[in-house]
Amino acid sequence: MKSGNVIQHKSYKFARRIILLHKFLIDKYREYDVSRQVLRSGTSIGANVEEAIGGTTKKDFKYKMSIAYREARETHYWIRLLRDTDYITHEMSGSMLNDCDELLKILGSIIKSTRFSLNNGIPNSPIPNS
Repeated sequence: MKSGNVIQHKSYKFARRIILLHKFLIDKYREYDVSRQVLRSGTSIGANVEEAIGGTTKKDFKYKMSIAYREARETHYWIRLLRDTDYITHEMSGSMLNDCDELLKILGSIIKSTRFSLNNGIPNSPIPNS
């Protein structure tokens, strides 16, 4: 892993936290359904970032980063749901939601700048088909 790639590093660290959350939910509550959902979406963020980094075109890069963004949104939802149903504490959820918000901001910025680059520096123009 490149040491200078912030989104790669942060999404990996977040995935580790999500795996530990999943283990906690199974061990403490025998909760399998929602814990599996948060596990899938939370680890998918980093997996899609890795795929984006290995992408062959800017368009492919933006597409994979967009998937990572959507997975982060979904993960945010599952963490809030776990908090609001008392599976995790507000303290635990707050820390994880802060990390998730940070990932969303970084991914949003990456997507925006990539879109700008793909549009030859013209904001909000449609992306060419090529």
